[in-house]
Amino acid sequence: MKKIFLTLGLVLGLSPLFAQDDDIDFNSDNSWLKAGITAGVPVGDAGDVSSFSLGADLRGQYLFNPNVGIGIATGYTNYFEEDENDDFGVIPLAGFIRYYFTPNGLFFGTDVGYGFLTGVDDNDGGVYVNPQIGYHNRDWNFYAYYQNTFAENDIDVQAVGLGVTYNIRFK
Repeated sequence: MKKIFLTLGLVLGLSPLFAQDDDIDFNSDNSWLKAGITAGVPVGDAGDVSSFSLGADLRGQYLFNPNVGIGIATGYTNYFEEDENDDFGVIPLAGFIRYYFTPNGLFFGTDVGYGFLTGVDDNDGGVYVNPQIGYHNRDWNFYAYYQNTFAENDIDVQAVGLGVTYNIRFK
């Protein structure tokens, strides 16, 4: 049931991105890809079996106005083994929203979607959230995050960490 509500929420929440509106003009000032890396410390259930997380972050963003951006986020976060446990990972498929206070400076936002687990038996994944707060300029984003995948069988895969992305502008 969670998957149905999550899918419905993503479709309705991201539908403005795909609307057939002649006024939407994707250009280098309002649309770009963000590519970067994350590094974190697993906490909760993940902290019991992993000592470090390292990930890749890929996003497509559209700015509605100078302060509000929405988009789609994915990537991969690997949780490295601790005490004879195997590595495992999370592949998110999420929508995101960000609020930029000024053209350069503080932002906050969150990703909401589904996190697919890799390297974990009998568990496909679950609801994925990733709130962030950070600093941005025209080319870079530096942020702190809390990542949580509410996976099946009452397992929460959580990490806190830092990330950086570079904005790849559309021409």
